[in-house]
Amino acid sequence: MASTLPALRRTSSAVSHANGEGLQHRRSLSTIPSIRPGRSPQPPTARISETDRISDPSLKSKAPSTATGASSQHSSLSSNAQPRHSGALRRPHKLRSQYPRGSTENHVEYILVASFDIDRGPVMEHQYPVAITGDEHMLAELMLPDQAHVRNQDWTIFFLHKDTSQEEDDAERFAKEERRARRNRKPDRAKGIIHESDDEEDEDDDLEDDDWDDVMSADSEPDLEGPPLVYVLNLVNTKQDKTVKRGAVVKAMAICTRHPFLHIYKPLLLLALEEYFKAPVPETLAMLYTAVNEMDLSLMPKLSLLERHLLQSSENKDLFVEKFEAMIEARIAETSGVDVHQPFDASSGPPRRPPIFRSGSKAHIEGHAAHVVPRDTHEFESKVMYKGIPIPIKVPVAVMPEIVGDFSLIKLIQNFSDSHSKTPQTFPLHPHLTTNGPNTHPIIVLINALLTQKRIIFLGHNMPSGEVAEAVLAACALASGGILRGFTRYAFPYTDLTKVDDLLRVPGFIAGVTNPTFEHHPEWWDLLCDLPTGKMKISSKIEPAPITEGLVYFQQQNPAYANLVHTSTSGSGSSSNNDLTGDAAFMADIHRSIASRAGERVVRAKWRAWVLKFTRIAAAFEESVYGASALYIGSDEQEANLTGGAAAQGHGYVWVDEATKARELAGNVTRIEGWRNTRSYYSFIQDVARLYTIRPLKGLDLAHLHDRLRTQRLSPPQSREIYETLAQYVRSYDEICLLLSVAPESQAGLFYVALGLFHKDRDVRHKTAELLERIAEHDAGQHWWRSLSRFEKLAYVRIKKEAEAEEARAKVEEKEAGFGVVTVGVDKRVS
Repeated sequence: MASTLPALRRTSSAVSHANGEGLQHRRSLSTIPSIRPGRSPQPPTARISETDRISDPSLKSKAPSTATGASSQHSSLSSNAQPRHSGALRRPHKLRSQYPRGSTENHVEYILVASFDIDRGPVMEHQYPVAITGDEHMLAELMLPDQAHVRNQDWTIFFLHKDTSQEEDDAERFAKEERRARRNRKPDRAKGIIHESDDEEDEDDDLEDDDWDDVMSADSEPDLEGPPLVYVLNLVNTKQDKTVKRGAVVKAMAICTRHPFLHIYKPLLLLALEEYFKAPVPETLAMLYTAVNEMDLSLMPKLSLLERHLLQSSENKDLFVEKFEAMIEARIAETSGVDVHQPFDASSGPPRRPPIFRSGSKAHIEGHAAHVVPRDTHEFESKVMYKGIPIPIKVPVAVMPEIVGDFSLIKLIQNFSDSHSKTPQTFPLHPHLTTNGPNTHPIIVLINALLTQKRIIFLGHNMPSGEVAEAVLAACALASGGILRGFTRYAFPYTDLTKVDDLLRVPGFIAGVTNPTFEHHPEWWDLLCDLPTGKMKISSKIEPAPITEGLVYFQQQNPAYANLVHTSTSGSGSSSNNDLTGDAAFMADIHRSIASRAGERVVRAKWRAWVLKFTRIAAAFEESVYGASALYIGSDEQEANLTGGAAAQGHGYVWVDEATKARELAGNVTRIEGWRNTRSYYSFIQDVARLYTIRPLKGLDLAHLHDRLRTQRLSPPQSREIYETLAQYVRSYDEICLLLSVAPESQAGLFYVALGLFHKDRDVRHKTAELLERIAEHDAGQHWWRSLSRFEKLAYVRIKKEAEAEEARAKVEEKEAGFGVVTVGVDKRVS
């Protein structure tokens, strides 16, 4: 390998130097192998072939470096080498904690205790530290579900719509105004103009992170629909006692929090309620309240919205592990005064600092680890000290909207799919719900009902109320996919017959009940999901779908496909020709994934892709029928400013041809028209507008470009425009995150982008290689790079060597020209 700096890396480095930015070496936190699982110690060089280094990025080159340049061990093919990050690829945001030390926000706001009195019914015993609401009887009824006395233990979940105080509103408004003022002063600081209100902290503050936080918080909903919900996790225990009237004592304890990951408190509730049976005094609640609020989450990094999307859609347990390491580095520097980034001074000896180990390693288990990196970056590992006992807690790092508690989409899907596969049920036709005819899959009927804001009841007769609540939470996540909102705020994971009047005042509710009386009142619901039998019922009293202008316009504009709109709701649905929406094929893919034990995270990622596809098809439908769509923000002027040619100006979902587009729109038209008048539709429009203000690459639809590479048969000039556009505009950290989000690992990853390495045009091949090299230096992109096939990596190495050879030949010719030597007949092309 050549000892000089590779041409491809020199090109990308030149860009950063032109912008006044230097290169940095990324330091590894620890020399122990356990800090990087899957990276074995370096075997002897003599046993490693060149192809082995290509196929296994963990094997780095051992070529010695020289004084004239960097050695080849800095190649991005080598994950163990220290990659040289350009200024554009360094993390642009100041790393911060999701829950910093010293924050005034409590993890848990209230702790409640209720019991059942034989004479008075459900009563509230304690509310700690203060009363959450004056309606104690309502809370006590929710905490003691029907038939709770027949079970030794039961869990319930419910939500409270508690308004914030005037002081909290004023403080939040003042904080937002201050952040906005600092953002407005940012251009002045860039010019060297310092305002009196600026300080050192303002200069280092991450204003872009504040933008992301204002748009969509990691652990609460935006304030478009009101203050964040209070999530309540409730445990009911029944103790047999012959000294009381009914022979049993029933008590319930609940934890109230604004964090959606309330399931982490289950082991603590089990211990605390057992303690409360022994000592039913407020001090027992105070001990629990203090313990949970002292839980330390300050080393959990705060991820941007794009980073959270990448983490949720990836199975890689090392994704963004660098952020956890950096948090620990900062803590070490803060507590011990040792700067881990300080250059090594041979005269003073190596700096002493506490060792860092991976969670689950031998040193961690034996208790020698002062600081621990999680074994899986999807979850942050902490502990709560309760009565001197450390209770391990795992907090999800990437929390998306509408994802509340611990539930299983696989369990929900299997519950209604198994009975349908054995005895297929036929549904009465309804344009919004039966998009594949009377034999539409029950899960598709459910998600159609959620998207079109129907009233949905989950009935679990003789089932624990906790299982019913999990089904409601899973349904909300099913329709949201972490993208849409407007489901959990109108969800009632558990309710009873006494609150039916209040329930019926809520439009499009999703409720969980255990009383079979609901089944006999079809006027109360539009879709009934019977959990024990796995059957669904469409109400005979459901409101018929209106004939909308969009439906009429579509039929007028597409007369050849007008009949397909009715075919999808009247055909058998069993033929692939009638599967206009592709839902039958999608559900078959879901069942294959479940049968192959793909895991909960894979199934959730597939449903997120389904929801995203639906929103993009809806935008294409609106543009086709109405001429414009509120679901897409962009203008011809912005697209015209892009220099990528016609490829850079396209946007929206991509079909193979116009006939396929018309067929799929015909299959989705009734579902889209039903969705266009719901709260999730209007919330999504607001989210799109707010996200656009801080989105990287405004006016360039990377998803559209990637879809064209994936689905269409392109000519060399057409694909050249796309590859050149990607190479030109995808450079910064956030821009690479955006590209990775439209090319998830579960959907072939960078395969279609890497096909540019085989383009017939030499410039396209080299620009694609430069793009892949930038991606390989990215914190998340390095994992996408490793998942590329060996064939594509061989092509990358071949192009890299070609560039090095051309650079060396150019230097030789330049040197010979300086001595007056003329070289004739030299073929400059290197295969």
